[in-house]
Amino acid sequence: MTAEPTTNAKDPMTRVLIVDDHPLVRAGLAGLLAAAHDLEVVAEASGGELALQLADSHELDVVLMDLSMPGMGGVEATRRLCAAHPGVRVVVLTSLHDPEKVTQALRAGATGFLLKDSEPDAVLAAVRGAARGEVPIDPRVAQALLPKPSVALSAREEQVLRRIMAGLSNKQIGSELGIAERTVKVHVGNLFRRIGVADRTSAAMWARDHLADG
Repeated sequence: MTAEPTTNAKDPMTRVLIVDDHPLVRAGLAGLLAAAHDLEVVAEASGGELALQLADSHELDVVLMDLSMPGMGGVEATRRLCAAHPGVRVVVLTSLHDPEKVTQALRAGATGFLLKDSEPDAVLAAVRGAARGEVPIDPRVAQALLPKPSVALSAREEQVLRRIMAGLSNKQIGSELGIAERTVKVHVGNLFRRIGVADRTSAAMWARDHLADG
């Protein structure tokens, strides 16, 4: 257990707004933060619209922001909140760690990104770090943001992949390319390993994002 920081009576409290559409999550976070002597939950919101209203009516230091909520989601709420209150630090706390969502949140102005299965001490450290101007990002999220190494496919592999993207079976691909079905199967297995997918749907999605038109 991490030792609780010693708080001097003159030290300012870090004022926190919790934004999440699940009451149980809000209650759990409020209890966690309330037990810390240097953190104060000043308000809770069940959605983005209410979060903006509360930000206008409370002095805030840090906002713990969920992403997936009915109505105004966390990305748009973060964008508007940061524009209206540039001194407030937004730390996203969500179960989503899709790289695109992470990028959207950071571009919107979020200064931190945590997953909901983070340890309690990690959440406390992130709130304190954000208040100090740090950028707390879960290592798993940071890993997802790293550029993926490029994959150079052979001409035959690209031909097979394009036909997977078109929905053709191994037999149909073999017929079009004039090669045996078992040879197509070998190419497909090699492709899956090289681009890091486990099925044809994922391979088709990868092809859509990485192959030039043609």
